[in-house]
Amino acid sequence: MLKIGIKGVTVCQFGVNESRRDMRVYFYSCSATFLALISCAPQSAMAQVLTPFRYESQAQRHCPEDTIVWLDFGRARYYPKSQRRYASGYTGSFACRNEARDSGYRRSLLGLR
Repeated sequence: MLKIGIKGVTVCQFGVNESRRDMRVYFYSCSATFLALISCAPQSAMAQVLTPFRYESQAQRHCPEDTIVWLDFGRARYYPKSQRRYASGYTGSFACRNEARDSGYRRSLLGLR
């Protein structure tokens, strides 16, 4: 028996004795149902988009209420303005701190004592 679902919730099941054509039609209808359920997910559950900027002023205009940080793409870390590595290196960009956090970047502990 083949089951299709997420986290233990079974959306579709296939029996052993069903014909190939019936099985295929059932599979496509289950797939369409599954995609419809996923596309109707609430927008608040979706990840926030990370918008990197070349210049600090661009990032500040994008999120005036948030703190601007320097993203290091190679290390997946962000640095606030008070740290030494802020705005240094060739593999980084400016971004809003909340967007960086939501995208999986971690705060660097260098320089914080």
